[in-house]
Amino acid sequence: MCGEYRAHPSDSMPDTPESHPPGPRSPAEVRDAVRQALESARRSRGPGATADATAVGDVLLVASELTTNAILHGGGVTAFEVIPGEREVRLSVSDRCDDMPTPVRRADGPGTSRIGGHGWPIICLLARDIMISYLRAGGKRITAVVPLSRG
Repeated sequence: MCGEYRAHPSDSMPDTPESHPPGPRSPAEVRDAVRQALESARRSRGPGATADATAVGDVLLVASELTTNAILHGGGVTAFEVIPGEREVRLSVSDRCDDMPTPVRRADGPGTSRIGGHGWPIICLLARDIMISYLRAGGKRITAVVPLSRG
C-alpha cells in the first residue's frame, strides 16, 4: 500500500448502478476529460491563470493510472469525476471491485525490469492525498488530490 490512506463508507455520491454515468472506455478519454476541465477552469479564472505544465502532466498521469487500474483490476470504470481547483485537482474513479489496491511485489533481482505493476506507486508518489470509499452498491471509489504546482 502507499503510506496512509483512508477507507470509509461512501455517502457523498450516489452509488446505485442506474445513477452512475457510463464510465470512460479508455484512459485516453479520461485524459481528454481532464484537459477539458482544466481548460474550462483556466478560462473562468481569467487571462493570467496558468498551470505548471509538469503538474498538469502529473494530473493526467494519475487520471490515466487510476482508470487503467479500474479497468484491469476493478471490473471496469463505473464513474469518473474531475474537480479542478486553484491549487489542486481532485480525481475520482469508481469501479466494481471492493479489493484495496496493492503494490506488486517484485521477485526479480536488482537491475531487472518488468512490464506492469507501476500504476499504484506512481499514484501514491504524485497525489497529495488519496481516499478510498466503499460504495453501498458494491465496489469502491478512489479519489486522488494532485497539486497543480510542484513548488
